[in-house]
Amino acid sequence: MTQPAFNRVFNVLFLCTANSARSIMSEGLLNVLGHGRFNAYSAGTHPSGQISPYAIELLQSLGYDTHGLHSKSWREFEGHLAPQMDIVITVCDKAHGEICPSWPGHPISAHWGYEDPHGETEAEKHASFCKIFAQIKRRIDLLVSLPSEKLEHLTLNSTVQEIGKI
Repeated sequence: MTQPAFNRVFNVLFLCTANSARSIMSEGLLNVLGHGRFNAYSAGTHPSGQISPYAIELLQSLGYDTHGLHSKSWREFEGHLAPQMDIVITVCDKAHGEICPSWPGHPISAHWGYEDPHGETEAEKHASFCKIFAQIKRRIDLLVSLPSEKLEHLTLNSTVQEIGKI
């Protein structure tokens, strides 16, 4: 059976089209700021195969180990061997508009839209990434500050799902 909410670790998947910037930054921020209460993952609907060096730089500035990060397909999280997600969050409008797979466990889904990082000069690109990074951090801070009782319905959902397997 599932552990009580105060001991439970919640799995969160961030989805974007390319899985090169916004979803990667979200994964890293939640893994750092979630203090073991959340396991964050990221994927793309059409992964680019590359991670933006600006995203890497910002995550490394937090002390996040970026060596294992790679741009990957959401297909990696569909199978029965994949970690079961509690929350799936799209972070770009394109991914939000796509038909998502039927995730095992029927996680809660949400859309946290952010503009695509952009800029013509290095300074503009860096400023754009910093702005979006701050927006993501603000939302992650709110998520990780939720008291356990606010997350209890996630636990209840999981428990009811497990009962159905008995």
